[in-house]
This record gives sequence, structure tokens and C-alpha cells, in this order.
Amino acid sequence: MISSRTEGCTLTGALSVTSSVQDAITVIHGPDGCAHHNFSLLHALHFDNDQLILPSFLSSSLKEQEIIFGGEQALEDALAGALAGSPGAIFVLTSCVAAAIGDDVMAVCSEISGCPVVVIPSGGFLGGGFSDGVRSALIALSDLADGGDPNGTVTLVGEKNLEYEAEANYHEVRRLLGLLGVKVQLRFVRNIDVSAIAHLGSSSLNILREESLTDVGDVLEDRFGTPYLPSFPVGFEGTLTFLSQVADALNIGSREAVSSEMARQKEIIDQFSELRGRAINVCHPGGMPPLFLNELLELFDLQVKERGQNLPLPDPVPVGTSGISRMLSRWKRVLHA
Repeated sequence: MISSRTEGCTLTGALSVTSSVQDAITVIHGPDGCAHHNFSLLHALHFDNDQLILPSFLSSSLKEQEIIFGGEQALEDALAGALAGSPGAIFVLTSCVAAAIGDDVMAVCSEISGCPVVVIPSGGFLGGGFSDGVRSALIALSDLADGGDPNGTVTLVGEKNLEYEAEANYHEVRRLLGLLGVKVQLRFVRNIDVSAIAHLGSSSLNILREESLTDVGDVLEDRFGTPYLPSFPVGFEGTLTFLSQVADALNIGSREAVSSEMARQKEIIDQFSELRGRAINVCHPGGMPPLFLNELLELFDLQVKERGQNLPLPDPVPVGTSGISRMLSRWKRVLHA
């Protein structure tokens, strides 16, 4: 998959994953500036999301001498510092500078014993972006999994740890799965310990956060034989389809769950009936409006006009029925302002 260079740093994408493993330490093999920038960024974003989390980073602190003569000794020193903290695992991320130097990071890390060490190439100077870092980290961390027999549960793969509604989206997916009597075994990777990753291969179904993670889904399916759904549910109809797809994948019935969710959706549509026939103008940050918008335009007979009331579309798009409900609430407030 080709990533846009405007989407952010590969290293930041990988860190958004590794920093969510609570008992691990991430070593950034690069200059202090890379560590400082990303620590400040992730800490600020977590704070905005009401998570008082200090990312557990160490830097190999590459300076001019190491950039000229090689930074492997600096990496060894940083790994020794990480080991002193008795982590559940150490994740080693390479910066653009380290990748350009050509340090043999794998060889240095292979000398470590007594603690799992996972190397994640994250130097994006050859064209990688944030999403490449996320995918690389998820695939690399899956090496810590043992596999196992399918147990009827679900694993959520690649939740957006930096998005504002990450927890709300998780609770919506868990609610929908609960209608089918299905439990979430693992959030890979969000606010978990290293030991939890061992269970990655024992779920009966993986659900990817979004379709850009299909490479990760393919790797996990090849490695553990676990099928996957390509994304969280989007839109009213998409949510009903999601329920049916989960049920089909797990070979269980979905009629009652779909019927219950249809009734809930009807209540929400009735609740926002005053939106019907309004003249609106919708601008989506991603450019092309998502497909679920056409569904809402039809359900509420909304008239898209150049001089209509500007309404926000969230990016990422809302998840499930509850996500649509929250968005409609925001639209209602805007229209009444």
C-alpha cells in the first residue's frame, strides 16, 4: 500500500502502537530530537483524550560522532538501560538517521537475553508514513503470539490509539458483538500487557479497525489461520451487515441481533426526525464523502445545497449505530445554533 508523506512520520505510527503495551519499554534508535518530539506529541494527544499516560521511551541519543562512525554501541547502552527497568518486552524502533547509517540493529538486539526484544524498522525516509509504521508495528508484535485453538472469541486489530473516540468506538463494537453473545478476547494493541499478546492466535475472528490494515489481516490469517473482517461497522446498513458477517464467520445465528439493532436504529431515526428536509452542505476532510452519507441523505430527505448549513463529518468516520447517533446529535446542535 502506498502511503502519503503528508500523513505523518513512520516512527510516530509505530510508537502509537508500541506505547500502548503497558509493561514494555520502547527504545528509539536515533537522535534525542526524534524521541522528544514523539514523546511530547503522544503525551499531548493522550492528555486531550483524558488519558494521563507518560509514554515509556528511551533514546539511543545518536549524535554527530555516532552518525559518522556508527551507533551500535549507543544502541547497546540504551538496551542496557531498558533492561534495568525489568520490562515485559523491549521494542526497538529505528529512526531515519539510524536507517541511513546502516547499523546492524538486528545483530545488536540478538545479543540480549532474558527479555523479548522486537525490532520494528520505522525509518520512513524512503517513503513510508504514519500508517506504514502502524502496520509494521502490528506485524512485528504478532511474533510474540503463540497461537492456539479457536475459542469463539474476537480480537480487535489496529484500533486508532490517538483518535478522540477510540474508547467509544470500542464500546460500540463490544456492544454489537454482545448482541451475538460474542466476547472480545484481545485488543491488539490497546492498553494491554505483553503477556496478553500470546493469545492473539486463539481467537476465532479478527476484526480490523479499517481496511488499510488488510496487510496485517493477511499476515495474521497466514500465520494463525484466523479469518478477518476488514473494518469496524460504518453506517446503519453497514452495522446490520457487520452483525451478519460476524455471525457467518463464527457459524452462529444473527436474526435476533439484527432485529434488535434495526429497532434501535428506528428509534434513533425517529429521535432526529426534525432533521428531515433540511438544506445542508457537508464537507469531509478526506475529500470524497463516505458512502454512509448517502444513506443519511435518503433517510432524512436532506437537501445538499451550496448555501445549505455546513455540517461536520468526523474523520475517521463514525463507528456503528452509536457513532451515527453521536454525529446526528452534533448536527442537531449546529442546525439549532
